[in-house]
Amino acid sequence: MAKDAPLGEWVSPITSKLIVSKVTRLGSASLAQDGSVCWMEMRPTEAGRSVMVQRLASDGKVQDVTPPVDTGFNVRSRVHEYGGGEHLVAANGKVYFSNFQDQVVYFQDLQPGSKPTALTMADSKLRFANYALDATRNRLIAVCEDHLQDHREAINTIAAIDLNSGAVTHLATGHDFFSFPVLSLDGSKLAYVAWDHPNMPWDDTCLFLADLDTDGRVKGEPRCVAGGKDTSVQQPLWGPDGQLYYVSDKTGWWNLYKLEQSGESTAVMPMAAEFGSPPWLFGMHSYEVLAGGAAVLAVLDDPKVAGSGLGLINIASNTLQRLDTGYTSFGKLAVSGRGVQEEGGELTLVTTAGSANKPSAVVQLKVSSIQQLASSKPSDWQVLKSSSDLDLDAGYLSEPQSIEFPTEGGLTAYMNYYPPRNKDHKFPAGEKPALLVKIHGGPTSAASTVLNLSYQFWTSRGYAIADVNYGGSTGFGREYRNRLRGNWGVVDVNDCCQAARYLADQGLVDGKRLCIDGGSAGGYTTLACLAFRDVFNAGASHYGVADAELLALHTHKFESRYLDLLIGPYPAAKELYHKRSPIYSINTIKAPTAIFQGDEDKVVPAEQAVLMWKALKAKGLPTTLMMYKGEQHGFRKAEHIRSALEGELYFYGRVLSFNAEYSHELQPMQIDNLPAPTHAAQPTTSVAT
Repeated sequence: MAKDAPLGEWVSPITSKLIVSKVTRLGSASLAQDGSVCWMEMRPTEAGRSVMVQRLASDGKVQDVTPPVDTGFNVRSRVHEYGGGEHLVAANGKVYFSNFQDQVVYFQDLQPGSKPTALTMADSKLRFANYALDATRNRLIAVCEDHLQDHREAINTIAAIDLNSGAVTHLATGHDFFSFPVLSLDGSKLAYVAWDHPNMPWDDTCLFLADLDTDGRVKGEPRCVAGGKDTSVQQPLWGPDGQLYYVSDKTGWWNLYKLEQSGESTAVMPMAAEFGSPPWLFGMHSYEVLAGGAAVLAVLDDPKVAGSGLGLINIASNTLQRLDTGYTSFGKLAVSGRGVQEEGGELTLVTTAGSANKPSAVVQLKVSSIQQLASSKPSDWQVLKSSSDLDLDAGYLSEPQSIEFPTEGGLTAYMNYYPPRNKDHKFPAGEKPALLVKIHGGPTSAASTVLNLSYQFWTSRGYAIADVNYGGSTGFGREYRNRLRGNWGVVDVNDCCQAARYLADQGLVDGKRLCIDGGSAGGYTTLACLAFRDVFNAGASHYGVADAELLALHTHKFESRYLDLLIGPYPAAKELYHKRSPIYSINTIKAPTAIFQGDEDKVVPAEQAVLMWKALKAKGLPTTLMMYKGEQHGFRKAEHIRSALEGELYFYGRVLSFNAEYSHELQPMQIDNLPAPTHAAQPTTSVAT
């Protein structure tokens, strides 16, 4: 029976140590020619390195493809700094990948104990991602980012890498950015997406089609066949029918299209739902063309339904059937047997998937026909590798509730609300839970509904969480996404404050214990809420933006003009940049603020965190700066993930006067402008952390 306990006295089995030791980030599932399944693992216990893993088709044995940690190999690209598309499991039995430390492209056999061999030159200052194999011409096609000269902006192209010599030839140039290079089945055409400053890949982009000669050189001028002004195009794919498919939001929603022989495009399944998501990373692949072009399997986000689903589209009847999978979040799709239509063949689908009560996992579905795919059940899916082997009692897990709430201007916004849950504890009569408003990064992104043990760390200790999809978030169409145009620091701030007020007004949370946190762009909105509104009692910025002008001046190429559309063209709108920057509104911040930052961050440079911390400290507010050595944009090392999680809770405990503890073996934490804690409240090790 649950016992009465105030905030700070709820003991939880979900500890920070357990989270980093028992949780592995999984992604980029793919199928090898021999039927084995490969995927990527980000391992906090190995200093956050990314490793390729293979599950053999012969006996189901799981083994690392990437050599051991002491070899220094880390499968990760730095193109656009965010990377993605860092490897290719090729039909020739090899894997090609970018190595993080030197950004050299390596190849190795997809066999136990094989050693990587360098393909591109060391110290070339060329970075690569988003690989495609051109087997006929014995080359890789990839996005290339040229950092040869430090004094100028990096140059992006579509390039070919010769598999014998490693020589690099540029195929497509003349735009600021490129992505999604895909080769037609006969090798005669190359499709790719390109865009230019100040656009991001979800703004104005073009799908180009280039003809190739027998040697693989581009013939004539590539032509834009889709996209353009006020249209975002992504994920071109050559179907088994030889047709070019793609995703476009020309109607206001990222829907699927097929390019006909006439040059006209036909909508595959027009509907008010999203079949794509913002391409922050390379390597996105959210649909597959099946049955020789008769069907499409796709991940879709329906704004009326929490989370994502899998839909099977019958092209002839123009109908969509939602598959019963038991999952609400899906990663990249990989399929073999795309031509299977009737019984007698085999279609294999692998992806990463999760839900509110299932951790993310590499999963596999095998069926013998499209009809069997349509009638598949959750029990038909096989878990190949779970991101967590924890067997937690459901009594400690909070499941999100989708809430649409009123916000400024007579509009509505959305949040996923997680009530506190711990089978051993409940609040005494009259006490309501504290609230932690979570703000996703981006800001062009969305809150996920997949089981997140870092969230459960809070909810199992008596906190409620509001994960806000403020105006500007994705999954709700282009109009909703564009609410943030020119209004970053306004619309997002309004929506996050209104979410907290709504929950307090509904009696779900304690209106005097409202906290807020976010990372990257979410860190900016956190600081902006604290600077421009008087709603929250404490907050924490994780590698967040404090000075929008500094971000515009010093961030990397990919986001260097992002703020032109979110705030205004720089330097013409310099005054507005200052007005929207929390660093210039320190005098209006009343709430204690914690800052967590990596010292090697190239996206939001560490100087922003230092400036903000110094200003808060000089004002006399309780504050702390936790600077993590060797971390970049987002924390990957186990000890720093633990420190940021425990440190934020400990900070709130100190400033809101409830018991919270911080493990002594972690990086020391000092809270400025706050009296030293009593002996009982000293940072320590506890089951509650």
